[in-house]
Amino acid sequence: MASPPPPPAPSVSPPVPPYVIALADDLSGAAETARALGGPVRLSLAAPDVAEIAAAHDLVVDLNTRHLPPAEAANVVRTALRAARTGPSRLLYKKVDSQLRGNLAAEAAVYAEGAQAVVIAPTLPAARRTVTGGVVHVNGVPLHRTDGWRAERAAAPRSLPEALSGLPVCTVPLDVVRSEPAVLDAEFRRIAASGAHPAADAETDADLDAVAAAALRLGPGFRLLGSGGLAAALGRALVRPATATPAPSPAQDSDPLLFVVGTAEPGAVAQIAHLTALGAHHVPLDPADLAAGTVSLPRTAVAPALTVFSIDGSAGLRPGAGRALSAALAALAAAYPGRPDLVLTGGETARTTLDALGIRELEPLGEIHHGAVHSRTPDGRRVVTRPGSYGAEDSLLRIAVALRPRLAAATAAT
Repeated sequence: MASPPPPPAPSVSPPVPPYVIALADDLSGAAETARALGGPVRLSLAAPDVAEIAAAHDLVVDLNTRHLPPAEAANVVRTALRAARTGPSRLLYKKVDSQLRGNLAAEAAVYAEGAQAVVIAPTLPAARRTVTGGVVHVNGVPLHRTDGWRAERAAAPRSLPEALSGLPVCTVPLDVVRSEPAVLDAEFRRIAASGAHPAADAETDADLDAVAAAALRLGPGFRLLGSGGLAAALGRALVRPATATPAPSPAQDSDPLLFVVGTAEPGAVAQIAHLTALGAHHVPLDPADLAAGTVSLPRTAVAPALTVFSIDGSAGLRPGAGRALSAALAALAAAYPGRPDLVLTGGETARTTLDALGIRELEPLGEIHHGAVHSRTPDGRRVVTRPGSYGAEDSLLRIAVALRPRLAAATAAT
């Protein structure tokens, strides 16, 4: 008697391309995330674009919530998540500041709604920001003992659980992160089953790779929340179609280059000095005059090749004044003659400047150094964004040379 024919093989749907919707609270962080993910990407400055999920690329959106009151920031995140759920399933990523600034607790609580768990890892090895024992360290020093929050209204949190107050968090020790994958998976599951969210210790990119891989193995119920370091680990873990990297437009050395330095970081003074040594026109702006709106630019027929606007912080800055100062800097940048390429330091400064110029989208092209993302606007203007706390003493000089290669010879002569 003949054997019955075997049952037909079950049909297998083609795999969905593993694209990501990433939500950031400021523009420099959004740009950093866009480059870190490593796939084809669109970087939007318009929150409603979260619903645009048809194209084969990652979508990184600057929600611009860093300056908002916590409840308003939470509502923006909730609206973005609701829009993200209206179409095909995408991986969700929440970009947060590696020094835990912004509305971290309020936004994380909303981001956790509907998730099995949120895997938290703000470590950023490239900037020497690590997490051990649930405590963020900057250059080996606990965050709350640094001056990283000098421009904030509050004191720096002493730990991740404190920073995420209201969200139950359980620290995952470094030895567990570095254990066998099955052990790390089991720990994430155990914490999620208890109603808490795993906050992973991590010091290296390899640690972050282990965290991202575990979250992906556990499925879409486990969402990721972290810095650009975890975003890069996610990008390394995903299998993506090959994509061509867009080529930067040829340098136009005749176009002016405007630096808008909106950071209160002390290191900005030395960074600017490298530019003035090349002959850059430096315009230090008194914060009181900026806030009062009494600063105006001198009229000139031809803009200097290199100009630097910065806030004079020699007398100290008032905590909480950053938003008003960024808006004033943005107005000056928008009034600058001609159509300069832009270098914008500090996420709030970058966003307010691009808003003032009516720029709603960026195409990331590359990274000049860690965090200094080179992008192109839809009309071809080049923009470099960089977090205010990033970069060595030669950061702005390296950016200037990358955008204006003719400066390389002058740099060698100095």
